[in-house]
Amino acid sequence: MKLTENIIMSINDSVLCWLATSSLDNIPNVSPKEIFSFYEEDIIIVANIASPQTVKNIRENKHVCISFIDVLKQKGFQLKGEAEIIAESSSEFSSMEKVLLSLTEGKFPFATITKITITSTKPILAPKYVLYPNTTEQEQIESAKKSYGF
Repeated sequence: MKLTENIIMSINDSVLCWLATSSLDNIPNVSPKEIFSFYEEDIIIVANIASPQTVKNIRENKHVCISFIDVLKQKGFQLKGEAEIIAESSSEFSSMEKVLLSLTEGKFPFATITKITITSTKPILAPKYVLYPNTTEQEQIESAKKSYGF
């Protein structure tokens, strides 16, 4: 499923994402990820920095969900797909590593990358946008800043 321009912009505006995985025994795990990026038209890549459970789960069960939001706009996306672990020995690793290294500036070492091929997408909206459809992003940003003490 091709990622839209809105999804790509949301990825770029998000500081963290949350990657949900499940073990072979269907035990869920959700882990925040700081280094992630759009890679190709239907692929997101994530640096595996301190993620042994995530890596283990993906090797057992490739089905994942990744979510991200802009905390001020309170909008984002939930994406589902199939993941695989890309090792340094893979021919794909080098080009993916370049994208992620531009984000880490070399400060966070990683030996593997999670490659997620997206199969479905769904927007995430704060309830205020649904309950009060005339809510603007600027109003939501001001409300969030007040709530967070900015």
